[in-house]
Amino acid sequence: MAKETFGERLKDLRAEKGLTQVALASELNIDKSTIAKYETDKIEPSISMLIVIVKYFGVSADYMLGLLD
Repeated sequence: MAKETFGERLKDLRAEKGLTQVALASELNIDKSTIAKYETDKIEPSISMLIVIVKYFGVSADYMLGLLD
């Protein structure tokens, strides 16, 4: 089975917290459209944004990047 993409993992984490894309965007101080693009794998976050995301969700960068399950 293929590993989940960054976008799929982000969407799952967001859903687990019960957040909308708008709410997560507000928490991360970015546009809702950016969250939507991350979740559909149209764009990838910068390293600095990846750090913000993993700290917010309490997961590792390796997990978000699909290096760990």
